Amino acid sequence: MSILVDRGTRVVVQGITGRDGAFHTQQMLAYGTKVVAGVTPGKGGEKVHGVPVFDGVAEAVASTRANTSVIYVPAAAAADAIFEAADAGVALIVCITEGIPVRDSLAAYHYLARLRERNGRRTPRLVGPNCPGLISPGQSKVGILPGHICKPGPVGVVSRSGTLTYEVVHQLPGAGLGQSTCLGIGGDPVIGTQFVDSLELFESDPQTEAIVLIGEIGGSDEEEAAQFIKRRVRKPVVAFVAGQTAPPGKRMGHAGAIITRESGTAAEKMEAFRAAGVPVARIPSEIPVRVAELLGRRRGRARVSAAPVLKSTRARRARSRVSRPRKTATGRRTVARAKRPAGRRRSAASRTTGRR
Repeated sequence: MSILVDRGTRVVVQGITGRDGAFHTQQMLAYGTKVVAGVTPGKGGEKVHGVPVFDGVAEAVASTRANTSVIYVPAAAAADAIFEAADAGVALIVCITEGIPVRDSLAAYHYLARLRERNGRRTPRLVGPNCPGLISPGQSKVGILPGHICKPGPVGVVSRSGTLTYEVVHQLPGAGLGQSTCLGIGGDPVIGTQFVDSLELFESDPQTEAIVLIGEIGGSDEEEAAQFIKRRVRKPVVAFVAGQTAPPGKRMGHAGAIITRESGTAAEKMEAFRAAGVPVARIPSEIPVRVAELLGRRRGRARVSAAPVLKSTRARRARSRVSRPRKTATGRRTVARAKRPAGRRRSAASRTTGRR
């Protein structure tokens, strides 16, 4: 099992003829992702790494049954690419492009929300913009995540940071832990899939036994995630917050990673997680150790809770055997009696009078 992408994912690459689009198409194909189409207006009929190119997303979807789009087009046209994919009926849209104006991202966010409300479904779903995409190890990779460091396993990873995701994913197998799905949601102020959405998906995924959440300074997504975990998530979660030494008022890396008016600090976010009962790693290398500890406790409790059930089942079977009626030599049915405890023999007088 996994979330959002699996072996059945069929990908259309918007911007496939560009430098980044062509390179990452090749990487996705090498990983085993089903890249079935590409789109670049005016270049329909061409092929890139054997993938047919179409002039529009609607044409590509109609011809190849693509259900997922990944966008590598320049920032000025990225919002239009999101609109086009949504109008073509694509269920999952992954926007890798960075530098999209906030106004454009906000327009795309609300447009997709209106479509979901009109359709009465949870699709189309947008991941990003300004994100590394996602990967379900051994099944499908959509985006720029390096596939060779990912291993199948029980840990779901969701992160606002791309490079920190790579670092943590690289360290988890060292503790014997693989991943169900690694999801980079992006670091812009406006993104399509947030921490709460990702936590809900991981909580309902049977294979995911633990969750790693990697946040950063700026905004309030981490505080909202902490409250959601406290109310709704039963699986163990380990958190890490980047930017612990960032000075107020200075943007650090991502467009959304900025502390303003004494809010959005790493300390506030870490305290919110601790208040919700979520362990917080000080440095990324602590994450695998904490996840392994929590998984060990969870699996230990599962074994202990299963033991009384087994014991009581055996006891009921034993009682049923003792109390099972049997026939005597005279043909009457009797019930077997329990043996009298040793050392309590009846005296001769009691055997005569019927009293002890």
